[in-house]
Amino acid sequence: MAGRRSDARQKMVSAARELFREQGYHATALSDVVQRSEAPRGSVYFHFPGGKAELAAEAAELHTREQVANIDRAAADARTPADLVRAYLDLARAALVASDYRQGCAVAPLVIESADLGEVSARSFTAIITALTGHFTTLGLDQANARTLADAVVAGAEGALITARALRSTSPFDAVQAVFAR
Repeated sequence: MAGRRSDARQKMVSAARELFREQGYHATALSDVVQRSEAPRGSVYFHFPGGKAELAAEAAELHTREQVANIDRAAADARTPADLVRAYLDLARAALVASDYRQGCAVAPLVIESADLGEVSARSFTAIITALTGHFTTLGLDQANARTLADAVVAGAEGALITARALRSTSPFDAVQAVFAR
């Protein structure tokens, strides 16, 4: 029984992440999460007594872990900071195209739509920027330049996700790569 409970919990977190990426925080109802996850109706409040905000925090943490893992994978083959930038942006572009331009960042809607989740959002972006910074320093940049590049790449990737979705085109990713992956 415990395996089914934790399975339902994980399915709900994954479903919430997908829905936030597709339609935002406010447009996602808990009933949408239950339907997408195929979890038992009462399990939302059992697993997430803090409600939608608690579920959103867990979805943001899942998204962040995936982004850091993507950065680590991209860095494994990178020989230069530009290689890492290209690989990271390629992963974001590929995920967006695979979703038919429906899924952006799971954390961005929390920043825009919920002041109550500001700390969660800050932790998420800090973890992503820190991961990039660490790899950029390993690839030869000093700490200050590595942090500046990481900040810019994350800002560029987030902007590219939004504009690429609106335009249904990968050209925003091309533009960010042209600037940062020289």
